[in-house]
Amino acid sequence: MSNNFNFMKRILYSLLFLPMLYFSQNTNSVEVQSPDNQDSLKVSPPAEKTQNIDDVIITGTIKPVSRSKSPVAVEIYSQKFFQKNPTLNIFEAISMVNGVKPQLNCSVCNTGDIHINGLEGPYTMILIDGMPIVSSLSTVYGLSGIPNSLVDRIEVVKGPASSIYGSEAMGGVINIITKNALTAPKLSVDLMTTTWSENNVDLSTKFNFGKNVASLLSLNYFNFEKRFDENQDNFTDGALQNRISIFNKWNFVRKENRQASFALRYLYEDRFGGEMQWNKSYRGSDIIYGESIYTNRVEAFGVYQWPLKENIITQFSYNFHDQNSFYGNNPFTATQKVLFMQTFWDRKFGNHDLTAGLTLKRTFYDDNTPGTLSAEGMNAPMKSPIFGAFVQDQWEVNEKNTVLLGYRMDYDKVHHTVHSPRFAWKFSPNPYHTLRFNFGTGFRVVNLFTEDHAALTGSREVVIQSDLKPERSVNGNLNYIWKIPAGKSLINLDASAFYTYFSNKIVGDFDTDPSKIIYDNLNGYGISRGVSLNVDYSFSFPLSVGLGVTFLDVYQKFDDERQKSQQLHAPKWSGTYALTYRFANNLTVDFTGQFYGPMRLPVLPNDYRPEYSPFYTLANIQISKSFKSGFEVYCGIKNLFNFTPKDPLMRPFDPFDRYVDDPVTNPNRYTFDTTYGYAPMQKIRGFLGIKYILK
Repeated sequence: MSNNFNFMKRILYSLLFLPMLYFSQNTNSVEVQSPDNQDSLKVSPPAEKTQNIDDVIITGTIKPVSRSKSPVAVEIYSQKFFQKNPTLNIFEAISMVNGVKPQLNCSVCNTGDIHINGLEGPYTMILIDGMPIVSSLSTVYGLSGIPNSLVDRIEVVKGPASSIYGSEAMGGVINIITKNALTAPKLSVDLMTTTWSENNVDLSTKFNFGKNVASLLSLNYFNFEKRFDENQDNFTDGALQNRISIFNKWNFVRKENRQASFALRYLYEDRFGGEMQWNKSYRGSDIIYGESIYTNRVEAFGVYQWPLKENIITQFSYNFHDQNSFYGNNPFTATQKVLFMQTFWDRKFGNHDLTAGLTLKRTFYDDNTPGTLSAEGMNAPMKSPIFGAFVQDQWEVNEKNTVLLGYRMDYDKVHHTVHSPRFAWKFSPNPYHTLRFNFGTGFRVVNLFTEDHAALTGSREVVIQSDLKPERSVNGNLNYIWKIPAGKSLINLDASAFYTYFSNKIVGDFDTDPSKIIYDNLNGYGISRGVSLNVDYSFSFPLSVGLGVTFLDVYQKFDDERQKSQQLHAPKWSGTYALTYRFANNLTVDFTGQFYGPMRLPVLPNDYRPEYSPFYTLANIQISKSFKSGFEVYCGIKNLFNFTPKDPLMRPFDPFDRYVDDPVTNPNRYTFDTTYGYAPMQKIRGFLGIKYILK
């Protein structure tokens, strides 16, 4: 542990001084902001999800554009929106977005990923300031390590974004926009605790170096070490965590409002879930079962606009992720290094806005699984340089019609050339009606051991049936926004229909053999389709309401015969709700939550557990009071209706399967299984917090 904190100290020193050397020759005394300055843009965040304000967005088209003019449907969520239900990280917060579902994949260590429109987590691209920081290995545990204190706003694109962000953005994009050091508060403090002894500290401060340089230093510490076993299965109901995150971002003011920013972040996490009597002396043994994960992670990313007459911008990111873990007595150690660079040029020609760019992504990945072994059984780390080029034209045909045409080409040594076309069209006859249509393709190479947690935990044997071919997809999305005048406000309706067709889809077969997970390309095709609707309205009295509902139909066809059961962990019905009432004395009450219909779960033959989960809702209530001095006090209740899954673990009394072959006590040959969980095991609990902001 001491070595980790010495490493953190070295990281902190470099956070403070490296960026000054990097950008010192590029600063100037100009302070004017402009819409063309992506990272220095001063955007006043709306109070909650924005519907009436014409925000500036960057995710849909890679550069700042007016939300109303973008042919790509982009949803914007400010930090205020997520503060309606205070959470400890981005993974929990994103559940407030309709159609976006954080999915728990393990009932022991609480690993998870983010589903968009029913597509599994690996189909979702997570960006930080437009850079692909979260990918592969970090999709399992990296998401929970992103504190909400870093976030200025989150932009969500549901549907294909391959021509800009790479062919793996098959299901959608979540772009986490971090705070701008030039406009951030001088001091921000947020302290929160729960009745389950989950303690969270967020501290951030800003340093100004003259008029042209500002640095934001942020510290997040989360500690949860109290063990709970409310369902009496001798396993922890929540994964214990001890986590620290240090973030430093530098923003620079330059001539002609050119962009320049640089950021570094370090994350360390010690996570455990398992039997109540486990301690570190049992780590890796077969005496007491525990899943213990140590994570060390470093991220660096930035943007630099060249000092030229033409608008040329270079973006770059690098991340190093080291995981040292044991799942019972099964070790999993892995190292990942990802370097990404992108340079693009854009220019306006009449009604055409042209963007073109080149990308380079180099990935190094090594672990102790068969996934990184050669045919001769020797260690063979994955090294995959991918070169890409893209071009995009946004054409304002007239005041009512805008068309976007895009094309991307990627090349790697294994799969050679990959083509990703993109088309988008926006029709807006007046300010009250907007129709958008998006079409795109996707391509994905699967790394089972980093993307499917079931391949790591429990007792099932992993079987790869054949040489897995890369997945391909075709995706379409239709979005309609209708603003209905109602009194002094507007009823905002946002409806979408989506359809994705997969070929070579890689699926895990949990049913054929209860002791195995068999992976193979689907002999047929997969379909993910559905509709979603969001409705927002603010009444003449101080009440605002937001409701969302999503219907999904996700299935596969084998040899032209439709599979009888739906995809795992994909509820046909789900939705969100948020009600806010503001009193005259700066007292606010928020009632928020999500609901989920029955979802298919991975059961064993003759399983005594239901194959489908029940309908359930996770509701929260918060009361907050703000003061003119900059203080805010908030408190509330999470999981208000006290819902938890029943029997999430199979045979928790025999986690090492010592007695699995006993015909008397186990005639059905049940095995220890952790993949059945579909919701958090944490029961109703209270929370209390205090904030202070010095502007």
